[in-house]
Amino acid sequence: MKDRSMELQKELISGHYDRLSRANDEGKPVVYTFVPGNLTELMLSFDALPVLPEINALQSGMRKKSGGFITAAEKAGHSEDVCSYVKCDLGMMEQGNIGPTGKALPKPDLLLLSYTGCFTFMKWFELLREKYDCPVAMLHVPYQSRGEITDDMREYVVKQLREEVIPKLEQVSGKKYDEDRLKELLGRSAQAEDDLVWVLESAKHKPSPIDGYFGGVYYIGPLFTAFRGTPEAVEYYRTLRSEVEQRIADGLGPITPEGELKDERYRIVVEGTPNWTHFREFWKMFADERAVAVASTYTKVGGLYDTGFRHDPTRPLESLAEYCLGCYTNLSLPARISLIEKYVNEYEAGGFLINSVKSCNSFSAGQLLILREIEKRTGVPGAFIESDLVDPRYFSPANIKNRLESYFQMIEQRRSGRPKSIANAGLEASP
Repeated sequence: MKDRSMELQKELISGHYDRLSRANDEGKPVVYTFVPGNLTELMLSFDALPVLPEINALQSGMRKKSGGFITAAEKAGHSEDVCSYVKCDLGMMEQGNIGPTGKALPKPDLLLLSYTGCFTFMKWFELLREKYDCPVAMLHVPYQSRGEITDDMREYVVKQLREEVIPKLEQVSGKKYDEDRLKELLGRSAQAEDDLVWVLESAKHKPSPIDGYFGGVYYIGPLFTAFRGTPEAVEYYRTLRSEVEQRIADGLGPITPEGELKDERYRIVVEGTPNWTHFREFWKMFADERAVAVASTYTKVGGLYDTGFRHDPTRPLESLAEYCLGCYTNLSLPARISLIEKYVNEYEAGGFLINSVKSCNSFSAGQLLILREIEKRTGVPGAFIESDLVDPRYFSPANIKNRLESYFQMIEQRRSGRPKSIANAGLEASP
């Protein structure tokens, strides 16, 4: 039996794709954009419907459709080394642009790129622009090279919002910018963000009532995609929080593909994007070992709310700028390391695991350095496994399972005072 929050999320997603399928007939503007640094509230203030290509790709991966789309893209000339999200999206478009729910996605009226640390997004949008020949709005977000947001950075992004993004949204929607409506949306976002942070931080309890990586990707869905600022998102997170509060009161662990996880054995922090083509199988490998991800970096890719940020209706454009500037992929390597160190300590994790994704440079660059530095700072053992986003050719169940089993054996040996090196455990990166 599904929890009410799961039903609400299913209704949200299904309703959104239904609206997209009717968008052209109803004269609704459609904006293609990406998750990190997305400007959902601003788009919704113009009654525009967001389409997030990487969400379509991961949904295709979970539905076992991405392999065919990737093959089609490679036959069209795209390299094997290109981000598999990109190839999945392009292959899907070539085969009719049918969305995850089986309904055709509308063409974009605007391509809105918030550049937050992933260079591939820029090349992806160049390809989309060639295909759709529609207006493009580019929001350049400065990289946090020194680990802080400066006044100059904030003003630079706000200036682009006023002079580049808002005029383009006015152009494609036929509506004038309504700051009061934007403030209303931002106020609801802050409410939902409060509850999401509470849910994610509930993993500090023992046993953790949630899994902050595999379960976390469901929890972040509405807030990181097309629903931030809506009453439905507020209701979803209020309901989710209530359910998790009850799990804590009952002393229950997280729900896994095999049911409730009882007798939590390992608490780990995870860096990197999940594999979507074998998501359930991947999660089961952890559940079988009674391992719970108590925190993860992927669940921060669409917003670092647990560090204190909230969308602020009293400073609407400045708040949007700070959101974009603070996304995880826009952080410097030292800032990412410090954040992970904080998670390991605050969530009392006994291990740190990296899932290095073959075709995602935004996450994978520097991960071995992160691994060594986290081990040095915290003393917890680390591990390194490899897969891919939505390319099923790069998920090796036997290899990953063997590495995970060796890793958890190593943690046990350290607990018993018989240390075993990572290299001897077979956890080094493959060539």
